[in-house]
Amino acid sequence: MAGTKAAIDERTPLIASENGEIQAPPDVDDDTPLPRGQMMVLCYCRMVEPIAFFSIIPFISQMVSSTGSVKETDVGFYVGLIESLFSIIQMLVMISWGRAADRFGRRPVMIISNFGVAMGSILFGFSSTVWQMVLFRCCAGFFAGSMVTIRALFSENSTPKTQARAFSLYAVAGNMGIFLGPFIGGIFAEPVTQYPKVFGNSELFRQYPYALATMVSGAFGLSATLLSIFFLKETLQKKGDTPQDKPMTTRELVKAPGVAIVLFIHVYNIMLALSLTAVLPVFLSTRVQLGGWGCSPFENSILLGYGGLCQALWTLLVFPAWHKRVGTGAVLKILYYIYPVAFALGVLPSIAMRTTGNRALFWVLGIFWFTQNSAMAMTFTGVQLALNDIAPSHKVLGTLNAIALAINCGIRAVAPAIFTSVYAIGVGHRVLGGYLFFLIISLMSCVLSVLLPWMPAQAAGKRTDKPTASENSNDEN
Repeated sequence: MAGTKAAIDERTPLIASENGEIQAPPDVDDDTPLPRGQMMVLCYCRMVEPIAFFSIIPFISQMVSSTGSVKETDVGFYVGLIESLFSIIQMLVMISWGRAADRFGRRPVMIISNFGVAMGSILFGFSSTVWQMVLFRCCAGFFAGSMVTIRALFSENSTPKTQARAFSLYAVAGNMGIFLGPFIGGIFAEPVTQYPKVFGNSELFRQYPYALATMVSGAFGLSATLLSIFFLKETLQKKGDTPQDKPMTTRELVKAPGVAIVLFIHVYNIMLALSLTAVLPVFLSTRVQLGGWGCSPFENSILLGYGGLCQALWTLLVFPAWHKRVGTGAVLKILYYIYPVAFALGVLPSIAMRTTGNRALFWVLGIFWFTQNSAMAMTFTGVQLALNDIAPSHKVLGTLNAIALAINCGIRAVAPAIFTSVYAIGVGHRVLGGYLFFLIISLMSCVLSVLLPWMPAQAAGKRTDKPTASENSNDEN
């Protein structure tokens, strides 16, 4: 009968088959609370990848220079290469990790992934040549490809009524990892120099000055491995001895109704966020006369930390209740209308300092901009929920997320270089007073408002009377 709910247990497959039975959708009125223990484990595992990615940022330039085999003029090239390879390797293996999770289980994939990221991160600190750095960075990126499994686990441990809260936790955990990564890299790099009373006699850290930072970063991966071994529950349904039906191909999935437009909105939204993230530290440090905010490194850390805190509060405290009241589509519609203005207002503190020199006014405008712009972080959770809802069935969720993450990794590898170059051109040639980047990104953000009406009702979280493919399948049975 229509609406019959098929059981979702620890063996539910992630990838759909063309001819097999289709999983009935979860009960939209299921008010089962989130499993706290599983959410805590998943949030901790969620931090492993951003910590591994961002922890080398504070010291990678000095580490490359210290090898003595790279010319000073070539340091920037190798730094960019090492940073980008992590995301490029992720992009190449993402879908393979999703399919491995379907075949062998989520839990073993998570265990192997966390352990691999940990070892790649630790060994990176013991590199003595650039090519060793490249090798171990690729190793960490290879195992970090199972990020898709974490998304699937967040989805499968929630219901339609609780998924907004679940993915708010997912976003906050990711932000926490982004915050902790650079902090670990800065605090624990070169311990012999920074903490001579404690590490002054350590020959290990004198020979490998960045090993302590990568060991601390790797410790998160190792502890996540242990948590996954002892506490993470399996959620993959295996089919016993019966042969598996052929899973949907990537082409078939992307061509499914509504998937392409939602996928494009998801990727485009992430691209804008990554672009601003890449430019922001440079913009804050640039002199006011050139179109920046003229902040010191300490002021930069305060503002960026405040921005991260605001993102967490918007996502965790505001989004779930707002989403419950109006749905995904309405939340994204309002935020996408605000997007262009939110970006453009970033120039106001700089203009205020240029025209008045009033530092107090600068800080008021600066804090206001970070507060309101951080609200845009709610779009990350919104587009993730839209992606979950547009999946043709529950079984394709892993593959669909893998496609989105693979594209996102590719964008993360190239977008920072492109948009920081645009910013440099604007500042170097005084285009629009140095504010060229903000004009371009504001105009680009208008595209989202144009695309959103094309989002299907299913992805927008609207209830329709039209039966789903799952319900039709149950009717036939």
